[in-house]
Amino acid sequence: MAFKHLVSPKFVPPLDPAYRPAVLANKSFREAVVASGSAVPLVLGLERVDGTLSRYTTVVYDEAHPDAQQNLTYVERIVKFLLWQRGGWKVYVGGPRSIGEHIHQAYAVGGARAFDADFMGGIYSHPFTVVPCAFDEVPLEREIQKALGRHLDGNRIGFDLGASDLKVSAVIDGEAVFSTEIEWQPRQQTDPHYHREQVRAALVLAKSKLPSLDAIGGSSAGVYVANRPMIASLFRGIPSGDYHVVREMFLEIGAEMGVPLEVINDGEVTALAGSMSLEDNGVLGLAFGSSEAAGYVTQDGNLTDWLNELAFAPVDYSPDAPADEWSGDQGVGANYFSQQCVFRLAPRVGIEPPEDVSNAAKLRYIQEYLEAGHAGAVQIWQSMGIYLGYTLAHYADFYDIKHVLILGRCTSGSGGQLMLDGALEVLGTEFPELAAQVQIHLPDEKIRRVGQSIAAASLPELKG
Repeated sequence: MAFKHLVSPKFVPPLDPAYRPAVLANKSFREAVVASGSAVPLVLGLERVDGTLSRYTTVVYDEAHPDAQQNLTYVERIVKFLLWQRGGWKVYVGGPRSIGEHIHQAYAVGGARAFDADFMGGIYSHPFTVVPCAFDEVPLEREIQKALGRHLDGNRIGFDLGASDLKVSAVIDGEAVFSTEIEWQPRQQTDPHYHREQVRAALVLAKSKLPSLDAIGGSSAGVYVANRPMIASLFRGIPSGDYHVVREMFLEIGAEMGVPLEVINDGEVTALAGSMSLEDNGVLGLAFGSSEAAGYVTQDGNLTDWLNELAFAPVDYSPDAPADEWSGDQGVGANYFSQQCVFRLAPRVGIEPPEDVSNAAKLRYIQEYLEAGHAGAVQIWQSMGIYLGYTLAHYADFYDIKHVLILGRCTSGSGGQLMLDGALEVLGTEFPELAAQVQIHLPDEKIRRVGQSIAAASLPELKG
C-alpha cells in the first residue's frame, strides 16, 4: 500500500520537484492518527552495549482501523532513522503486533533492511534482533554521556580523514600554526598499508612544524571504539582478512610517535568544534563532504554513545528518491548533503565533470561554475539549502538542538551561504517556532575546510 502522507513542500528544490520531506510526511501521519480517534501509543527501544538503551515514543493507528497498514511505512522509516542516529543491536517494538512483525521481516536475512541489520550486528558484535512486544514490555531508557576533548594545552596534531582528502593541522596551545589538505583515494585501495603510510606521512609533516609533540587527535568517518575503526567506508576496499591492519593502525602510530592518540567519528568532532567555538552546548554538527557526517554535543556539554551516522538516515520519502550506493536504500542523507548530491544534480543543469579525475577535483570543477555565476550551478546549492531547511526540522524531532554548525567542502565558497539562506527561509516560513530556537552557523572558509582537524587536536588529555 502506498504511503498516503507524502506532502509536497512549500519550497520545492528547483532541481528535484519529486522531493517529499520526511518531516512533513511524519507530521501529516501523526495528525491523521490523532484526528481518527483510533490512536494507540507505540514505543521503540534500541539497545546498544552494557545495557544502554534509547526510547522513542509516538502514536499509530489501532490495528482495527482501515488505515492501519499506513503504520508500517511510518514506523519502518522511524526505526531506520533511529538505528543510524542512536545505534543498536536489539530493537523492541512495543505496540500493535503487526508493526513488530513487519519490522522483524524487514530486518531478517533477505529482508529489505538486511544491510542495516548486518551493519549493526558488526558494530555491536551481536546478532541483530527485533523483539515485537507490548508497549509496557519495552525496557526503561538508560542513556550515558561522556566528556571528551577541549584540551588546548601543549603542542598537538589534529587530523581529519575524508574520502577525498586528508586534512592535518599543527596546533600550539589551541592556535593552529599549520594546516593543509592532502588528496588521497582511500576507498579504492585494497592494500591496508596504503592508509597507514598516508596517515603517518601527514602526521610526520605536521610534527615538523612543531617544536615538540605532546598529543595527536583524529577525526574520521566511520564507527570507532577505543581508537579502532570497527566499520568505516574509507576502508571498504580492504579484504576482511587484512582489515586487522587498519583496525590497529592508530594504536600502532600513537605508540610509534610516543604520544597519546585519540580518534573518533568526524561528526562528533564537528559538533565539538562548534561547541568550543560558540562556547555553548546543544550543538548538532554537520559536515558535508564526500558523505554526510554528524555529531552531537548535549545540553550538558558532553558526547553520547550514539552513532549519529546520518548519512544513512532517511530524509526524503519520495518513491523516486535516489538510492544510496552502499546500502541501496532510498532518500538517505548522503544523497542530499554531500558531494554525492552535487554529482547527482549537476547533469540536470548540463554540467558534466571529467571522469578521469578524483572526486575532490570533480567537486572543484562544479564549484568553479558556481563561482562564475552559472545559473544551473546556483540551483544545485539552492536545492541543497531547501533540503537542509526541511531536514533540520526533521532532525529536531530526534535531537535537542540549540545550535547547528555546518562544515565541509560542499559549503566552501558561495555554496555555503546559498545553503544557509535556503535553510533559513524554509525554517522561518514552515517552522517559525523552531527558527526562533535554533541558530545555524556557517564558519569562515578556513574553519569550514580544516576546522575538524584543529578541533580533533584537543581530544587527548595530557597526563602529569
